[in-house]
Amino acid sequence: MKCLVVDDEKDVEILFRQKFRREIKSGQIEFVFAFSGEEAITLLKSSSPPDVVYVFSDINMPGMTGLELLAGIRKAYPQISVSMISAYGDAENYNRAVESGARAFFTKPIDFAKLKSEIMNHSQTGREKG
Repeated sequence: MKCLVVDDEKDVEILFRQKFRREIKSGQIEFVFAFSGEEAITLLKSSSPPDVVYVFSDINMPGMTGLELLAGIRKAYPQISVSMISAYGDAENYNRAVESGARAFFTKPIDFAKLKSEIMNHSQTGREKG
């Protein structure tokens, strides 16, 4: 299962690779990283159809925000699940993400046990929400 992580903070890549080391090594999960919403869209357009099945995006990024990215993905690639990540767990961000079609919402620091559970559940159930 290929997941795209979108965050303007580059150290997020190291963190994801550490936390999912076992799943990456076994081939259960493959991660690709984009450091802006624009870069994420370019990456998704690079294969047709996209081979990414799940996107995890930060909400607050310069340029295209995570919510704008979510709207673009939902419109162009409805089969891809998208979850949002935010340093701010406020109700406004949560409500906007869910109303825009986010599958889940995670706050920083990320609860990686919860995130792993979400990914593994998604890989077992398929893309029924897409």
